Amino acid sequence: MRSHPHAQPLNYLSGFGNHFSSEALPGALPIGQNSPQQHALGLYAELLSGTAFTVPRAQGRRTWLYRIKPSASHPRFERLERQIAGSDTGPITPNRLRWDAFELPSQPTDFIDGLLIMASTASAEQAEGVTVYNYAANASMQRAFFNADGEWLIVPQLGRLRIVTELGLLDVEPQEIAVLPRGLKFSVQLLDNGARGYICENHGAALRLPDLGPIGSNGLANPRDFQAPVAWFEDSDGPTSLVQKFLGELWSTQLDHSPFDVVGWHGNNVPYKYDLRRFNTLGTVSFDHPDPSIFTVLTAPGSVEGQANIDFVIFPPRWMVAENTFRPPWFHRNLMNEFMGLIDGAYDAKAEGFMPGGASLHNCMSAHGPDNATAEKAIAATLQPHKIENTMAFMFETAKVLRPSRHALECVQLQPDYDACWTGMAKTFNREMPQ
Repeated sequence: MRSHPHAQPLNYLSGFGNHFSSEALPGALPIGQNSPQQHALGLYAELLSGTAFTVPRAQGRRTWLYRIKPSASHPRFERLERQIAGSDTGPITPNRLRWDAFELPSQPTDFIDGLLIMASTASAEQAEGVTVYNYAANASMQRAFFNADGEWLIVPQLGRLRIVTELGLLDVEPQEIAVLPRGLKFSVQLLDNGARGYICENHGAALRLPDLGPIGSNGLANPRDFQAPVAWFEDSDGPTSLVQKFLGELWSTQLDHSPFDVVGWHGNNVPYKYDLRRFNTLGTVSFDHPDPSIFTVLTAPGSVEGQANIDFVIFPPRWMVAENTFRPPWFHRNLMNEFMGLIDGAYDAKAEGFMPGGASLHNCMSAHGPDNATAEKAIAATLQPHKIENTMAFMFETAKVLRPSRHALECVQLQPDYDACWTGMAKTFNREMPQ
């Protein structure tokens, strides 16, 4: 696979969940039907289904591809010797966990070899639940990849990525995200010397925008700010390795052509990107800290109504104006399970120890909240309007318990003294009401 030019600016299609049409050459899209007997350009019609055929129309995800060779044209897949790090689930622990940032690799490592499983809700056979990864790479992929196990939400923290997909190209930088549908073939090219970030693999229903309810018709992530690629293709007869992840394992086959040979496509099962800096943050303008659900960018429903399989939540720059209020996130115990990461700056609930590229895990009913230093400062603060700036944190919140991998529990990045941030909290109880 050849390297792709980094300088050319990319064009995108705008909107979330739209039924797009795009062709790189005139005539690539047939008119009036999906699968003509003979395509005008001699292309093969191929359907990429992201949902079952019989789901309600509003929930259906599918895209028609018109390509030079069909995806079926490949020999057997063989299991790779090198598998994803962290595939072994670690022992059960109810403890709160936090990790330092993982270093970039010292040896040439592409995006797939740089994957590390941090935690998962169950084995890869699950029809719902999530798996959380870190990635760290210093080399562009010279092969293609697809994931049969779920949809990928990629959150870059360091380094820009060019994601080459069957449907076109996406450039993604820190403070942007990319979502890649289950089964879509892609390759990750690095636009900088190294790249690091987080991935949430969604094994359940596809991500969607949350309902706004009493908020009304506007706010949070606006549909127009999501961007899908335009058709782009590679007509190459050179050999290309194609790797797939199937039930958690990596398997590879050798193609005699580029898998990125889709000349035109139409549908709504598409990759897309979103700039987190465009999120329309809402919050209190009177008193009390709002629930973190007010910061939801994307959500995927779970088996229990109102309890998501995955919520992707961010904590961006915003104004704090609440009166007579403890302004940091309150102390709480939660039915949901929270994996947090920090993309940039500092998180307003932690004074130290939580750095960009790091992560934390607070599972079901694990008591957590602002650390001691943050709490003392917030209680004593003179409450004036102030803006939290130069920050971007996020949370993968899921209904099922996230079990850390053995690798995540044994690596040197795991902080052994995380609990210490809550020690020494002063007892401020006073039996006498102030006069």
